[in-house]
Amino acid sequence: MSINREIRLASRPFGEPGVEHFELAEAPVPEPRADQILVRNTWMSVDPYMRGRMDDAESYIPPFQVGSVLEGSAIGEVITSRAAHIPVGATVSHFSGWREYAVMDAATATVVDTELARPQDYLGALGPTGLTAYLAVTRTAPVEKGDVVFVSGAAGAVGSVAGQLARKLGAAKVIGSAGGPDKTKKVVEHFGFDATVDYRAGALAEQLAELAPEGIDVYVDDVGGDPLQAAIGALKVHGRAALVGMISQYNATRPVPGPSNLYDVVTKRLTLRGVLVTDHSDVLPEYLAKATAWLADGSLRTEETVVQGLDQAPAAFLGVLRGANTGKILVRLT
Repeated sequence: MSINREIRLASRPFGEPGVEHFELAEAPVPEPRADQILVRNTWMSVDPYMRGRMDDAESYIPPFQVGSVLEGSAIGEVITSRAAHIPVGATVSHFSGWREYAVMDAATATVVDTELARPQDYLGALGPTGLTAYLAVTRTAPVEKGDVVFVSGAAGAVGSVAGQLARKLGAAKVIGSAGGPDKTKKVVEHFGFDATVDYRAGALAEQLAELAPEGIDVYVDDVGGDPLQAAIGALKVHGRAALVGMISQYNATRPVPGPSNLYDVVTKRLTLRGVLVTDHSDVLPEYLAKATAWLADGSLRTEETVVQGLDQAPAAFLGVLRGANTGKILVRLT
């Protein structure tokens, strides 16, 4: 327990990052002070938004610093506690991932109930991923009974949950976008979407028009780029879109042109609204009460791509950016 392994940012990438931009380093295991806890991390999450933090750019969350440990959502076991309300042995979720051991103020950790769900579920369907999907279809672009819903990144962590939640809210038809026959099949057969378009096959607008000839009411966007343009074209008058992510442009080295059909937003009086899960922590208890029951009864289905070992975390992260995962990608540390 005297040595802690951690992943640091070695340098900032220009364009697509590689493993050379990360460094596996060793440091002493930190000692907790009053009102702090020491956690042995067991699971950590790698997520697309982290790519933006590798750049030295102003955003809604500070950039990673070169030479410093990265951070992100993680689950772990408390092995030392100097906080009265969190006992040794508790399982907690927190934001000090990318390392094997982490010290944090107890106020920044949340004890999770591993009797209700598996620890790793609190990084996926019961964590920021699931909450983002819930916010998208209930607050940002609310799905109403009878709606036709289109979801990009439908085989991914957020998109796969968003489509299932849209169905629970009464959507008449849920269409997903995914890349390749394996993923498009998974979206329908495992996640329960009605149909999928394969963005790798091209002619995305035409594929969508064939599946939704009268248009769509709601779009959940994880990708940007061509799917966003196709969705704007397909949205009905007063349609609404929740913009969750823009993974298609995270590695861009120059400004990315916007959709060429933005005037449709005016003529159809569309609502395109961004959503950040960090703005809505107050909604988490409401969501957890519902989602834990859905996971237990099997009506909310998940998929995981698991990578073993902290040293494989950079490769797992790069895989997310390249679309190598189905569902949530997780790094198991123990």
